[in-house]
Amino acid sequence: MEQPIPEAAEAPGPPDGVSESAARAARDLRVVFSRLRRRIREVAEDEELTPSQESALTLVGKHGAATASALAAAEGVRPQSMATTLAALDRHGLIRRNPDPDDGRRQLVTLTDAGRERVEGNRRVRAEWLARAFEDRFTEDERRTVLTAFALMDRLTEQ
Repeated sequence: MEQPIPEAAEAPGPPDGVSESAARAARDLRVVFSRLRRRIREVAEDEELTPSQESALTLVGKHGAATASALAAAEGVRPQSMATTLAALDRHGLIRRNPDPDDGRRQLVTLTDAGRERVEGNRRVRAEWLARAFEDRFTEDERRTVLTAFALMDRLTEQ
């Protein structure tokens, strides 16, 4: 005998003092951004590297020379986890480690030419995919609406 599908739990109402539309906008924004983020990652995904390795590589590219502990803090992972991730990137020839000129006990992690090419290539592939998706799936009026919405959402980042 088939089991009935349980009904979805009813979403809690908005917090006190928050309109239903504001609560829905917040929820929908999180969901859409999460899906978009996953999709953008998939576009340039390479089976050679794990998502955490790709993330660390991108982080090194963004920050330039950094210590493993600074990278771990930026990624929100334990230093031991970052050390394992960096060792894998090193084996792939994507990073190099050099002594810190200010403290010889530490090492600074930077991208090799191959690492830089990979980060820049991934960035380019993702940007091209996203631009092409906007071109192919939206009308000019819809793209203008999206741009207007982004201008409004930019206020969320203002302090």
